Amino acid sequence: MTELLALDDVNVYYGPFHALRGNSLTVGEGEIVSLLGGNASGKSTTMKTILGLVRPKTGTVRFAGEDVTHAPTRRRVAAGIASVPEARRVFPEMTVDENLIAGAYTRRDKAGVAEDLDRMRTHFPRLAERRRQHAGTLSGGEQQMLAFARALMSRPRLVCMDEPTMGLSPKLVDQVLDEIVRINQELGVAVLFVEQQAELALSIASRGYVLATGAIVLEGTAQELLDDPQIQEAYLGKAGQ
Repeated sequence: MTELLALDDVNVYYGPFHALRGNSLTVGEGEIVSLLGGNASGKSTTMKTILGLVRPKTGTVRFAGEDVTHAPTRRRVAAGIASVPEARRVFPEMTVDENLIAGAYTRRDKAGVAEDLDRMRTHFPRLAERRRQHAGTLSGGEQQMLAFARALMSRPRLVCMDEPTMGLSPKLVDQVLDEIVRINQELGVAVLFVEQQAELALSIASRGYVLATGAIVLEGTAQELLDDPQIQEAYLGKAGQ
């Protein structure tokens, strides 16, 4: 599989606090990869590093073969990295369509943006039904779909998703995971997503990484991680089995 994203020996500090500790990870073209860990494990800092919101003190970030370690966020978005932030963060006073158009803010091809807007309405029929509705009035699941569709409006090669199932009912969680798989398969978009619920995350990912206190402590295929006693004890409640 062709490498799309690579972090190599990345160290990030917040003042004296060592937030990421020599971490290396990769995401291949069209791959779904999960980033697991508890609170304060470094998951969100990893995402911010990929997006250029924080800069590593040492180490490199490469995307599509280019060193983007010091590139601004806007340049990374234009290169093909999109984000679905934690807690969705749609623009509540804007309509569904206005939110979608905002996702294409780095683009100048008006015809292409209009084409992709139609495509998002086709891919997400519920959003098409609510295209003139304020985003703040949507259900949690609908807002998550909108945040995902908005990210796709930039025509990304990689979507970074931070806790996409947070606060959703089990039924909506299944819908969101199904949507991630569908978009990945139909559009070939790679997905890196942060998740605390290991079994859910690994059910759709091909590979995963586990963070603890800022360091990657485990990595492997989804099945290898599901079978790992450390994962079973920490995340699946199967200690001693």
